[in-house]
Amino acid sequence: MASITAARHARRAMIMAAAGVTLAVAVPAQADRIENGVAIFSALDKVTARTSKFEVPLNTTVQFGALKVTPRVCYSRPPEEQPKTTSFVEVDEIQLDGQEKRIFTGWMFAESPGINAVEHPVFDVWLTACEKPKGTIAQRANPDDPNAPAADAPAMPEEDPFAPRRRVRR
Repeated sequence: MASITAARHARRAMIMAAAGVTLAVAVPAQADRIENGVAIFSALDKVTARTSKFEVPLNTTVQFGALKVTPRVCYSRPPEEQPKTTSFVEVDEIQLDGQEKRIFTGWMFAESPGINAVEHPVFDVWLTACEKPKGTIAQRANPDDPNAPAADAPAMPEEDPFAPRRRVRR
């Protein structure tokens, strides 16, 4: 009797392990999102047909025409992953009497600018990218200097701009 019970427990353990492996294979691994410090927007002034690109640090407000744009977070993915750039944004309109009215609060998606872009009678605003990651994957040589190169990054060879170029014939 004891050997039958032990065999049942062993078989159950094998079935559970196989189910766990199947589940791990069926669900693709998700990369961690990268938190960025700057959101990049494009905007269109429909009256003048002027398009502008502007960078906005998080929790800072930038004015475009009568609109005030304030990104709260900006996430992206590592370059080896499928792109997915999102930002939570608040947009206020300055009305003729000087009052501000919130016209948009929500997520913007850089890969789908038609979804949740600010559509105003005079201005359109949409997210295009996020920059300046808050945390980096590679360790920096000097952690106090954000512009320092990564410690494990290969050194870029310096090119002489006046050196003659080789011509390649095809």
